[in-house]
Amino acid sequence: MSDPVAELRRLRWRCRRGMRELDQLMERYLDRCWFEASTEERARFEQLLATEDDKLWRWFMGREPVDDPALRGMVERLLQLPP
Repeated sequence: MSDPVAELRRLRWRCRRGMRELDQLMERYLDRCWFEASTEERARFEQLLATEDDKLWRWFMGREPVDDPALRGMVERLLQLPP
């Protein structure tokens, strides 16, 4: 997408998960890390956004392991961001 403002709006909308905690985690990454992120990291974040909310919740709460190593790294990265 060539318009970074439109892309950011699209991603911010996708960060709305219906669970406040997930919303905050996703938006925190978007606000703090998105613009400096590599193309690969951005793709991983978008993979997270495409994941079902209940699965994301289990991953972030440590109740289910993340089988994909790249996605596991993104989950860990989001969890390490300070509030």
